[in-house]
Amino acid sequence: MKNILMFCLFAVSFLSVQCTNSDNNQENNTITQEMLDAKKAEVMTLINNASCTGACNYIAFGSKPCGGPKEYLLFSSAVNLTQLEDLVAEYNEMEHQFNIQTNAISDCAVVLPPNTVACVDGSCRIIN
Repeated sequence: MKNILMFCLFAVSFLSVQCTNSDNNQENNTITQEMLDAKKAEVMTLINNASCTGACNYIAFGSKPCGGPKEYLLFSSAVNLTQLEDLVAEYNEMEHQFNIQTNAISDCAVVLPPNTVACVDGSCRIIN
């Protein structure tokens, strides 16, 4: 009887620790709007710090709940492309997780990339 009581006590202690760890992991993985805003500001700072003197390009940005990007960001060829791609990938994944966490919905409209972008008066613009 004493052994059964000790086993039950051990099992309850073990399970309570498991629940606590699981709850902490869930809290650590929660994406907030503030986190998204900060990451977007980091992306925009990188893009805005590079003046356009030559070619321009675009990158898919954001994650719609239905799938696909929310928009396309224009950037100069002077931007560190590897750093930009890494930051945008981080943002897109964060927003995807945020959409799941908040059960977000959207219009599911497909956002098409721009046809032509060019440097006009020192900034990248869409040319129609």
